[in-house]
Amino acid sequence: MNSVRPKKHLGQHFLRDENIAAKIANALIIDTEYDSVVEIGPGTGVLTKYLLEKHKEKLVAFEVDGESKLYLDEHYPELANRVYLMDFLKADLSNILKEQSAIIGNFPYNISSQIYFRVLEHRDKIPVCVGMIQKEVAERICSKEGSKIYGILSVLIQAFYDAEYLFEVSPKVFNPPPKVWSAVIRLKRNSRKNLPCDEALFFSVVKRAFQTRRKTLRNALKSLNLSDSLRAQEVFNKRAEQLSVEEFITLTSLIEKDAV
Repeated sequence: MNSVRPKKHLGQHFLRDENIAAKIANALIIDTEYDSVVEIGPGTGVLTKYLLEKHKEKLVAFEVDGESKLYLDEHYPELANRVYLMDFLKADLSNILKEQSAIIGNFPYNISSQIYFRVLEHRDKIPVCVGMIQKEVAERICSKEGSKIYGILSVLIQAFYDAEYLFEVSPKVFNPPPKVWSAVIRLKRNSRKNLPCDEALFFSVVKRAFQTRRKTLRNALKSLNLSDSLRAQEVFNKRAEQLSVEEFITLTSLIEKDAV
C-alpha cells in the first residue's frame, strides 16, 4: 500500500511537512518520564516516525481509519499490535493508559474539544498533552480572563493544566489543505490534585456561566436557585469572561455552601 486517501467524513488532513512533524514530536520532550506515549490519529505516520525514534517501546496509537491502520502496519512493523483501530473518544482507557501517559497528535478539528474533555477525565494519568488543532481553538484554550475568546475550555483546562501556545501551522503543509490555520499547543499538568469544591458543580457553573456569556452571573446562573443573599454579592455583577480560574473555583465554593 503506497498511499492513503484522505477521507472528508473523518476530517482527515494529512501533514506533509517533515520539519513540522519533528517540531511536534520534540514538543513532548520536557522534564517528564512517560510510561506510555499515545498518538491520536496517526494517519500516514509522518509524526509517528519521529515519535518512534524517541519512544519506540512506549508508543501506542488510536486510528479510526482501517486503511490508515493497514498502511501503518505495513510501514511501521515495530508498532505492530499497538495501533488500536478504535475511537479514542469511546475507548476504555483504564487499561491502555499507563501510570504516566503523554497524549500527542494532529487532532481532527471536529473532535479536538472532545479529545481535551477526555484528557481532563484522565488527567491524573496524563501529565502532558501536545496537540495540533485549529488555530482559533488553540487561542481559546490558552486565553486568559478579560479576552472575548476566553470560554468554557479555557477555564476547565487551565484549572488542571498550564496551557502553552507553541507555534502556528499553515494550511499549505496538509493534504488536502484545510480552510483554516492550525496551531500546536502543549498542556502540562499543574500541581492541583483536586479542586477545593465539588468538581461536578464547578464544571456545571462554568458551562452555565458561558452559555449566556453576555449576561451577568446573576442572570446566567439563575437556574441554580441561589439565595438572595448570595446573589447580592459583588461577583454576581460580573460576566463569565471577567472571572479567572481561581475566581470560578471560589464562586463554586460559595454556591456549594449556599446549597447546604
